Amino acid sequence: MLTIALETSTDLGSVAVGYGDRLVSESTLAVRAKHSETVLPEVARLLEGAGVEPGQVERVVVGAGPGSFTGVRIAAALAKGWCHARRVPLYAYSSLRSLAASTGMLRVCALFDARRGEVYAEAYDGDPLAVPIFGPVVGPLDEILGRLLPVTNWSFVGEGAERNREAIESAGGRVLAPHLGVPRAAALLWLAHHDPTGEVKDVSMWEPCYVRASGAERQALRGG
Repeated sequence: MLTIALETSTDLGSVAVGYGDRLVSESTLAVRAKHSETVLPEVARLLEGAGVEPGQVERVVVGAGPGSFTGVRIAAALAKGWCHARRVPLYAYSSLRSLAASTGMLRVCALFDARRGEVYAEAYDGDPLAVPIFGPVVGPLDEILGRLLPVTNWSFVGEGAERNREAIESAGGRVLAPHLGVPRAAALLWLAHHDPTGEVKDVSMWEPCYVRASGAERQALRGG
């Protein structure tokens, strides 16, 4: 099944094309609000390089967040628009889950920086195709570490882990290499091939997993 995957939940995003879980091509790109228009042309470039037409795409897979509100919205909007226009199914998976799946580790906690002294977190004790032991959640790092005792048994990955490396290592945890800390669209291809539960039943009603309200939404609530 020819599939395109979109992952833009962090500052460095990626798009991929594949058949099933077999990766054909993948590229990375900076994710910024003013650069959102570059994502779809990049998909077109990858499809052209693979020698296929957009109309041959049979499925779209998207990283559903949490992460950057701007980034998550970019992928969600593009994926929903594509699926609506071309009437193909949409699959969605936690961006933290795709990050955990990319590591090949059996006991791993994926972390994104949530700012304001907090992290987005999702932890897997075993197969990343299984239900996480918790997440996605948002909270202070100490609170997350407290749910993973003993921390010495765990590996941590992602920009949130890298930015909190000293605290994690002081607690006895292992922070994986930075190059493993970027969620990849290729991992979404793998998840969609092996876990059909990610299929979105109603594309028009689906929304990504932000975990918490955006800054603008929080300000609006306070103003109300």
